[in-house]
Amino acid sequence: MANTIKALSRGAASLTTTTVLYTVPASTTTVVTNIAVTNTAASAATFTLGMGTAGANTALHTTTAIAANSTVYIDLKQALVATNTITGGASAVTVSFHISGVEIV
Repeated sequence: MANTIKALSRGAASLTTTTVLYTVPASTTTVVTNIAVTNTAASAATFTLGMGTAGANTALHTTTAIAANSTVYIDLKQALVATNTITGGASAVTVSFHISGVEIV
């Protein structure tokens, strides 16, 4: 088995909270290790994150407040199997997601 530590998703949030940020590739298990959510605006925002089966994700954060010019760190060890997804979005495009983990093939 090959383990690859990698950035699973990096970038500005979509205003659609069900946007797919990452999909586990075929024949792969992914362990999500941490998520950083950053708001670079001078005003507060909200974000939403979910994980699991496409169309039936389990909510991790639902319309969670994030203060102006701040970062929320989420440390976890969550295993996802092939075709599972991470979804998310925010109330402003000034919010960014930085999701890291390990892909196991």
